[in-house]
Amino acid sequence: MLAENTEQRRQGEAPRVRLAAVVAALSQALDLSTGQSPGHSVRACIIGMRIGQEYGLSPTQLDELYYALLLKDCGCSGNSSKTFHAMVADDLKAKRDVKTTDWTSVGFQSLQYALTHVAVGKPFLERAQALFRLAVNQKAHTHDVVKIRCERGATLARLMGLPDATANAILDLDEHWDGSGLPENLRGEKINLYSRIMLLAQTLENFAAAHSREAAFHIIQQRSKKWFDPALVKVALSWAKRDKLWAGLDDPDLLAIVQQFDRSAKYLSMGDQTLDRICGAFAQIVDAKSPFTFNHSNGVANASVTIARRLGLSPERVIFVRHAALLHDLGKLGVSNSILEKPAALTGDEWKIMKRHPEDTWRVLNTIPHFAELSEVAASHHEKLNGTGYWRGLIGESMSREARIIAVADVFDALSGNRPYRDSLPLEKVFSIMGKEAPHGLDGDCVRALEESGVSSDQAFRDLQSLQQSLAVYK
Repeated sequence: MLAENTEQRRQGEAPRVRLAAVVAALSQALDLSTGQSPGHSVRACIIGMRIGQEYGLSPTQLDELYYALLLKDCGCSGNSSKTFHAMVADDLKAKRDVKTTDWTSVGFQSLQYALTHVAVGKPFLERAQALFRLAVNQKAHTHDVVKIRCERGATLARLMGLPDATANAILDLDEHWDGSGLPENLRGEKINLYSRIMLLAQTLENFAAAHSREAAFHIIQQRSKKWFDPALVKVALSWAKRDKLWAGLDDPDLLAIVQQFDRSAKYLSMGDQTLDRICGAFAQIVDAKSPFTFNHSNGVANASVTIARRLGLSPERVIFVRHAALLHDLGKLGVSNSILEKPAALTGDEWKIMKRHPEDTWRVLNTIPHFAELSEVAASHHEKLNGTGYWRGLIGESMSREARIIAVADVFDALSGNRPYRDSLPLEKVFSIMGKEAPHGLDGDCVRALEESGVSSDQAFRDLQSLQQSLAVYK
C-alpha cells in the first residue's frame, strides 16, 4: 500500500485508505461507547471470523460477517441516555458489566447487578425509588434498550453502504438460541447465522477480558443450547483445543491482524462517497448519545464548510474539513451520560474526564493510515489561540487554519443549541460572545467569515454529492 500511495503522490493524486482500515480503527470508538477494553471489537472480529471459517462459510458470507463483527456495537450509543435515566447510573459501566451477566433471568445475578449499578452513591430514598422503578419496568426497559441498539445499528450499517446481510446480522445480535433473547424472541435457526456467530465471539472476548479464557470456555459450554447455537460452540471449542482461537490477540498491532481477514481490499479516496457515508454515520453514532448533542456534528460540519468556503480553501480542503468536523467528537463516546447530561457544574474529576475526549478522538483517528493530519485537526476543536484550551493547550501558530475553523464552528453550534444547563442562545448573543473571544481565543477571520455569511444554526444533513457539485468537484 505504501508503494501504491507513493506513486499516487507522484502523479498528484490524493492517497487512498483501505476501507477495512477505516472501519477497524473506528470500531475502537464503539468500544468507548460500551465501556469495553480497547480493541474489544477487533478481537471479537478475529474470533468470529475464525469460527466462521471453521464452520465453512463461503467467501461472500465471510465478507458480510467481517463488517458486521466490527460494527456490531454501532447502535449502542442510541440507548445511552435511556440507560442513564432509567438506572440513574454510569451508562458505560452498566453496559460493560451487563455483558458478563445473564440478563435473561431474574435471580441473584440480576439482583447483584442492580445493587452495584443503580443509583450508586445517591441518597437512600432516591436510590430506593430508582431500584423500585427499575424492578417494575425491567422487562420493558430491557426490551426497549436492546431494540434501540439493534435497529439503530442495522440502520447505520445500511447508511454506510454495507449490504443488507451485514445490517441484518446486527439486527439479530441479542437473540438467543432458546428464544430468551431480544427484541423478537427468535429461536434456533430462525436467528441470523452471522448473529449467532457474533454473539458467541462477543461473549468469548468479554469473559476472557473480564475473567479468563478458561472462564470464557466455561460460560459458552454452560449456555450452549440456551444462548448459543451448539454447533458453533463445538467449532469454537475445537479451535481452542488446537490453540488457534486466541492466536495473535495479544499482539500490539491488532488492526493489522484483523485486516488480514478482509479479502476485498477496497480503497477509498478522501472524496469518496463511501468514506463520507462512514464519517456521517459515525457522526450520528456520537450525536445519538445525548439529546443535547443531537445533530451537533452535522451542525459543526455545516458551519465549518461555510467558513472554509468563505476563506477560499480548495474544494479538496473543504471536504477534508467536513470529514474532520463530522468526526471531531468521537471521544465523547467514552464520556458517561451522567457527565454529558449533568445540569449542574462538573466536579474536578468530571472535568478531567470531559477534557479527555479530544485526546480519545485523536487516538482513534490517528490509527487510520493517512489520517494523521485529520486526527490533529479534529482533536483540536477545544483548543484556543491563547493556550487556554484543551487537551494540549496549543498556542497561536500551533493551530492550523483548518483546526481554527473547526474550533470556531464547534463554539458556534454549541452556543446555538440547547444544553443541560441552558437553552439555546439567539444568534446576536452567540456572535457577541464569540466576538469577545476573538482574536485571542478564537480566530478572528473565521468568526467574521461565519458571521458575514449570514448563516443561522444549521444541523441538517448535507450529502457529499451536492457539496461536490457546488464546489465543482466531480469524482
